[in-house]
Amino acid sequence: MEWRDQGILLSTRRHGESGAIVEAFTRAHGRHMGVVRGGGSRRIAPILQPGAQLDLTWRARLSEHLGAYTVEPVRSRAAAAMSGRLSLAGLNAVTALLSFCLPEREAHEPLYQRSEQLLDLLGQDDLWPLAYLRWELALLEDSGFGLDLTQCAATGASDDLAYISPRTGRAVSRKGAGDWAHRLLPLPDCLRGIGPAPDAEIAQGLTVTGHFLTDRLAPALGNNPLPEARARFVETFARRL
Repeated sequence: MEWRDQGILLSTRRHGESGAIVEAFTRAHGRHMGVVRGGGSRRIAPILQPGAQLDLTWRARLSEHLGAYTVEPVRSRAAAAMSGRLSLAGLNAVTALLSFCLPEREAHEPLYQRSEQLLDLLGQDDLWPLAYLRWELALLEDSGFGLDLTQCAATGASDDLAYISPRTGRAVSRKGAGDWAHRLLPLPDCLRGIGPAPDAEIAQGLTVTGHFLTDRLAPALGNNPLPEARARFVETFARRL
């Protein structure tokens, strides 16, 4: 068995004396693991940094085997990730969530393309938070927990949408919310792609996506807690409000 693909490095851990087990999110083969022989060496280890774009060749005798990777660097994102706390926290959140949410060896090409585009914005702190929020929306959609923000769940109206049902993920208008407004999540304009998206709105949006990641997606994956890297990114972003 053999295939070649591009991928985003999610994580690496030592294997034996000099090898490494690499986990990558690939365009056509999804989240896929493999052994890199010599992956702990001085020559290869610097290539195997989270977020790196790699050209990967995977080989195994049988498809169900762990297999071995041959890796070639396409581009490193280490310098961009280390440009500031927000970039580093953002990279860690993305790689941790992909590792947490994606089933192994299942292609998710649209999400892969979004993830690659997002990581290419590392270091651009003016663009990153909103791009990251939209990426979390895409992650929920890809996982089957997408939000419906097009019309009110109660009235069917498409105007004056101000809330989101924490149970269904559907938008609710002010009129439709009525006396139940205090039990609903806020719907900032930036979640609908409207307006300039100030940081305070983005923070509200992250509260919304965090709710559905924690209360809907995580239970579907076995009730494991979300990776702490996601909370660290939100805390880092909150410091600049």
